[in-house]
Amino acid sequence: MTRTGLLKALKKFTEEAIKELLLPVRQQREDIGEPEPKQAQVFITRLPEMKASDKKAPYIIHSVITAQDRQSVGEEIKSTCLIRTVFCVYNKDEEEGGLDLLNLIERLRIALLKQVVVEDYTLDLQEGMELLVFPDDTAPYYLAEMTSFWKLPPIKREVNKIWL
Repeated sequence: MTRTGLLKALKKFTEEAIKELLLPVRQQREDIGEPEPKQAQVFITRLPEMKASDKKAPYIIHSVITAQDRQSVGEEIKSTCLIRTVFCVYNKDEEEGGLDLLNLIERLRIALLKQVVVEDYTLDLQEGMELLVFPDDTAPYYLAEMTSFWKLPPIKREVNKIWL
């Protein structure tokens, strides 16, 4: 029911939505031969090691950007959260890299739009989802971010109604 719970639920949902998509991996010094494509790893809040960001591609990061709790007179508390989802893929070929990035994004976007509810959290489509593909020349890495608004389950107050 918390924002931490939302991030964990999104991680689990994302891993399931993208599990069949295998993406190119950059060859590392310790690799013998061309590395096998792999599924994007999903992280919450940030990468475990930012210095190794190039070794982690492909990956997705879910993080909280803003959060709000509101209550109108006589109504339940309404909690919302803006989530930033960062996507990163690697590909030697610039055209294929851009397509890999869009394919990864589309897998998650379509899965979210089909289901809308992830565990106890609801995607707020009135607020919408927004995508920004970074136009910078970052080849052979390709990056984008998606923002989405979420409604959290209501928190029940533990005071007498007279205090509401």
